[in-house]
Amino acid sequence: MRLEYPAKVLLAWGEAITGNTALRDWLIKNGYPELGLFTFALRLKPDARKWLMDNGHPHLMALIAGIEGDRKALDWLERNNMPVLKEMALIGDGDREAFDRLMAQGHRELAVVASKMYQVKRAIDEDHNDPHKYARD
Repeated sequence: MRLEYPAKVLLAWGEAITGNTALRDWLIKNGYPELGLFTFALRLKPDARKWLMDNGHPHLMALIAGIEGDRKALDWLERNNMPVLKEMALIGDGDREAFDRLMAQGHRELAVVASKMYQVKRAIDEDHNDPHKYARD
């Protein structure tokens, strides 16, 4: 379970999360497939979620589940000594105080990446709640 990445990789991950497919593909092809596939899993792709679990990255799935409001996932991150990922999940779910805490702890890159996760989550939520997208009965 890799938990630390160079700053340039975190920067690429953040850009991939917001839709930069070239950087997503670069991550996948250059030794960081978990971060590239995370972008698909964050967007609710079941095969990417399964890949993360099957390939030793349950912490990344717990991060996504935490962003989706799953308290058990947040507890799992805490129990497994991953407080930074828990803070990222809280940020991804819209917790501004978690952003401030992560910044204060010196994790600027991760706070920014988590904010990008929040943007994606918000767009997914808006899409799912758009009454124009679904036919009425």
